[in-house]
Amino acid sequence: MKTFPLFQLAIAAAITVPAASPPYAPPHAPPPAGKLQVVATTPDLASLAREIGGDAVDVKALAKPTEDAHFVDAKPSHIVTLNRADVLIEGGAELEIGWLPPLLESARNDRIASGAPGLIIASQGVHLLEIPATFDRAKGDVHALGNPHFMLDPVNVKVVVAQIAEHFSQLDPKSAPVFAANLKRFLSTLDAKLAEWQKALAPFRGAKIVTYHKDFVYLAARFGLDVIENLEPKPGIAPSPAHLAKVIELMRANKVRVILVQPYQSRRTAENVARQAGDATVLDMPQQPGVAKGTDTYIDLMDYIVRTLAAGLGGAK
Repeated sequence: MKTFPLFQLAIAAAITVPAASPPYAPPHAPPPAGKLQVVATTPDLASLAREIGGDAVDVKALAKPTEDAHFVDAKPSHIVTLNRADVLIEGGAELEIGWLPPLLESARNDRIASGAPGLIIASQGVHLLEIPATFDRAKGDVHALGNPHFMLDPVNVKVVVAQIAEHFSQLDPKSAPVFAANLKRFLSTLDAKLAEWQKALAPFRGAKIVTYHKDFVYLAARFGLDVIENLEPKPGIAPSPAHLAKVIELMRANKVRVILVQPYQSRRTAENVARQAGDATVLDMPQQPGVAKGTDTYIDLMDYIVRTLAAGLGGAK
């Protein structure tokens, strides 16, 4: 697991929040008048916050769409952003454990402290997969609470948006009817889309796929795909030639057609494996809105992922 760089810790310790920022609020204090200032750790969570909050919120994401949420490049400006936030939405399940805690410590904002209504931990209430029976770092970058890449299962997203609406309503009761209406509308759209996505991927149930990292587990479980191997020998461990040779043989034996990669993973490594495995192709599968053209929202992102996956599994190389 990557830890918060020492030089960034030094910056965090030295930075002074500008005098123009609002004073620190006491625990559980109501937010200032006006729109709720919402900070999300990742763009997908930010997208959901905008769906539920509408015009009653201003939303910022800390991570870039192309960044690995495990290893975000923490900046002093993030401290200021967190200091001014009324709401923080984090993925939880140790997704941001390598970089978020030092930022929060330096931000000194009790509105988003543990137990405050301004803190939303998206993983709460989600049925997490791959919870290890024992915690062993020899197994790679494992997470004691389970696999944190749960947002590609739309059923999990229903849990997340319900949490967001509940917390927003606590903090801004006058806008609660708006949040409730937005939640209802979003869930209706998501249900319709889920049926559409399931229909599109139904012909490929049981299809075997390879991924770079263990980050498509929930997508595979929801849509009946079988992740038979990862290019990383263990989570967070760089691929070795010996492991990749095993992956190639496994792909040949199982006639695997696709390898899924994210923007910050080595496409060249995946392409070499796909070429040596035979009739396989590499699919660019960002998990964050804003990377692929026309994917500004969570719904748009899932449309892109399902469309790309169906084309890859159904078409020739």
